[in-house]
Amino acid sequence: MSLDQNLFTLLFTPNKDHPNVTNLVDPSGTVHYHKRRVPGQEYKIEVFDPLSESLLITATAPSPSSKTKVLELYNPTSVLHDFEWKREQCFLIRKPDPPVLVAITKEASRQVKTAQVQMLDYNLNRFTIDGRKGLEIIILTALMTFQDSKDVSPDSVSSPVTEQPSTLLSTSLANLSRRISSIPGVAIGTESLPPPMPPKPALKTGLDRVAEMQALKGEDYNKITVEEEGSVDDYAQYCNTLLSDDAMLFISVKSTSAEFVPKVLQVVEEAKRIRHKAGLDDEADLHQYVLYDTEKKKGPKRINLNDDADQKAKYTPPSSLTVHLSKIDMPEL
Repeated sequence: MSLDQNLFTLLFTPNKDHPNVTNLVDPSGTVHYHKRRVPGQEYKIEVFDPLSESLLITATAPSPSSKTKVLELYNPTSVLHDFEWKREQCFLIRKPDPPVLVAITKEASRQVKTAQVQMLDYNLNRFTIDGRKGLEIIILTALMTFQDSKDVSPDSVSSPVTEQPSTLLSTSLANLSRRISSIPGVAIGTESLPPPMPPKPALKTGLDRVAEMQALKGEDYNKITVEEEGSVDDYAQYCNTLLSDDAMLFISVKSTSAEFVPKVLQVVEEAKRIRHKAGLDDEADLHQYVLYDTEKKKGPKRINLNDDADQKAKYTPPSSLTVHLSKIDMPEL
């Protein structure tokens, strides 16, 4: 079946700099996808977006010739459609209605120097397809796994199309023609459900959770921000861990708001108590420096000219507090 030059066509072109990479390029030279064959005993390919370099989909199997291959589409939004490759043609399955031709491919030959694939937009546009781009990516990836199936060596990473141009792609597709479901994690050649997603890692708690919270803030390593989440003991243990590092000269424990000023003081006292019980105070005394209300208030500055003695006598707790625990003298504080 000849290709229509007016339709979206991609050429499988080997990358000149990386032998294990194949570029999917349109006739004008624009690269639409990068396909990378991952070296190793097991078969694996990765398809990337050329602009963002983000991973779009992976295909894995024990070997290139395995009858079952697993396709995992990254960040899918919905279940796509079923489709089937038969020889050089790809059909959209619409039971009980007849299948519809949506893509065709041409293998390399004397007239065509490189393998090509063409998406039949006029047929795809007849249907309401959720995740049109995802369907395109999966159809192309399935085709590339069929191409790689001619390469029975698990350590080979070169594109089979360029290494064996005389081998007819249609023969490979005829032998491997099978129905596949284009949903994330589906196994090619089976009607089974996709494999279960791996369990989510357990949420961190205690000292590990406090360390994770500080890392997510992206601040200096020696700064500890005290919040509602996390106990005083966990924060104190984290402070002690930092101070136990010989390269750590001082730490800064601060509050996020006036509500947590008392908690900062409790954390500091507990951290010093831990060091005292461990006998670390004998090795290096800690210097403590306290700063409060260091954050500038937003809005215009108000000056109260009323001489209200009762108002001045009232104690107002600080709105922010920072306590520096230092192994060295810091007179500038």
